[in-house]
Amino acid sequence: MSLLPLRWGYHTRLELNNIMMSKEAKKNYVAEMKKNFTENESVMIAQYQGLNVNELDELRKELREKGIIFKITKNRITKIALKETEKKDLEKYFIGPTATAISSDPITSAKILTKFSKSNNKLKIIAGFMDGKVLDDKEVSVIATLPSLEEARAKIVGILTSPAQKLVSILLAPGSKIANLARAKSLKN
Repeated sequence: MSLLPLRWGYHTRLELNNIMMSKEAKKNYVAEMKKNFTENESVMIAQYQGLNVNELDELRKELREKGIIFKITKNRITKIALKETEKKDLEKYFIGPTATAISSDPITSAKILTKFSKSNNKLKIIAGFMDGKVLDDKEVSVIATLPSLEEARAKIVGILTSPAQKLVSILLAPGSKIANLARAKSLKN
């Protein structure tokens, strides 16, 4: 077994290959994060200092169920991934133990993170990104109060079906009720 010189001392060829694979893995990770940042509309950033593994797993599970990517990354690697995206202004928020929630639905991400942070004060939302704009923690909290896409759709369907239901009930009513309704309308005018 021959030892090869390296900047930090002598290493075997196998150790040298592992070091190079580590660099390759980092490049792949940066490429993956850059792709996630580019393909998704929103990013929410939170600091998780003090959360244990079970608490992080609980949060991760809830986010994953809604299709949200939750990553705990090294800040340096995340900043490299952000540099060539429209979200590059988020770089300054990556200080300390930081996690990102990346998704195409900013409202759901904000709701889940805000709800979790209320029940567990160790998670602190520090910033977000939505519609080409960096959001501070207060703006993320406001977004969390908005109805989700599913809730908004349900409200719209309810509004649209309400007049139709009234029309159907009038049409299905006996003739005397229709006549009474027509008479009441004519008396108003």
